[in-house]
Amino acid sequence: MTDVPDVPRTLVLPPRLTVSARKLRDAAVRRGLHVVESAGFSVPELSRAPRGGAVHLHAGPSFADAVAPALGIAPLEAPADWLARLPYAFTRREIRALPIGEAYLLRRPAFIKSPNEKSISALVYADGSRLPGPDAVDPHTVVLVSDVMTFAAEYRLHLLDGAVHTGSQYAAEGRLRLGPPTPGALAFGRDLLAAVRQTLPSAIVVDVGMDEEGRWAVVEANAAWGSGCYEADPDRALDTVLRAAGPATELSPYDRAFVRRPLRDDRPQP
Repeated sequence: MTDVPDVPRTLVLPPRLTVSARKLRDAAVRRGLHVVESAGFSVPELSRAPRGGAVHLHAGPSFADAVAPALGIAPLEAPADWLARLPYAFTRREIRALPIGEAYLLRRPAFIKSPNEKSISALVYADGSRLPGPDAVDPHTVVLVSDVMTFAAEYRLHLLDGAVHTGSQYAAEGRLRLGPPTPGALAFGRDLLAAVRQTLPSAIVVDVGMDEEGRWAVVEANAAWGSGCYEADPDRALDTVLRAAGPATELSPYDRAFVRRPLRDDRPQP
């Protein structure tokens, strides 16, 4: 990685902060960052931010797409087909990335979601006919189609520079349960990085889980700038967020391949 200049920094947050966002806000304030809580989905006023400083972001995809380009922020995310390209040893299930137009043809239950968006709800669909139709979604929109897998426990790992930087349990048997990550979750995260580190940006969140037979698998990857930290160390989670959504001028050559490209809706408008 290239060295990041020691300059004043601003963290931009969206309206209606979540519990996790408030934790990250408080960590940023303790660190001496200038924090801007936006009033709406428009580019926030930064007149009070330090001159010559760097601007970072923690928000969902829609807000990031609305403000990041104007603020010179380069949000990092995993490739859309990253989960589908993982070796079976890390997924324990078949996963395909395909246009939703093809997913309509499925005639079996499958877990289907958007790779890096929230446009397609992450659910077990009885078959492809239950997905949002072409009147609502461009048929070329890529979705992840996965065999249904039940996790006994799920954990969120914040990964930074090829290491597990912090983490938290967030679910058990499909229900919210917060707590520290187990040694097994941390070890699986390290094994994953050892095998596929070069397929991920330098700062990312990966959710992992253990099934009822004790087998570990990747649940999904998420942009660190748009992910909750749950019970993870908020200061270390903030480290990951700042790298994952910071100035484009501070991007390393390595991370340039992982900069988010907002989706465009090219369908004719009524």
